[in-house]
Amino acid sequence: MTPQGRGNAIVVSVLLLLGMLLHCENVWAASYAVGDDNGWDFDVDAWPNGKTFRAGDVLVFNYGPGEHDVNSVNQQGYDTCTVSSGAKTYETGSDRIKLVKGKNYFICSFPAHCTNGMKIAINEL
Repeated sequence: MTPQGRGNAIVVSVLLLLGMLLHCENVWAASYAVGDDNGWDFDVDAWPNGKTFRAGDVLVFNYGPGEHDVNSVNQQGYDTCTVSSGAKTYETGSDRIKLVKGKNYFICSFPAHCTNGMKIAINEL
């Protein structure tokens, strides 16, 4: 192999390694069932306590469709239990939501659900 050929092989190897590392985030991501066996239900607001979350982790919201929903809101929406226009709403009953870097807030928009603890705040590392 010529010196130029070895150099090309090294460059290709480094690029492949970098590509693999960029995709490893998905391998390291954890999946969490919100509320554990109880699912997305009332008084779930303390469920995140003691857990460590990272950007890319997936929260799975299990609930009966038509009984609840999941809304991704900002801190004001979380604090006031309101969904602003443009907020993402999930309604399948088995919603999988990937955490983003920073703070993640989720509430149920059905009347009195959020105010009865059907909301979670996640601060990822």
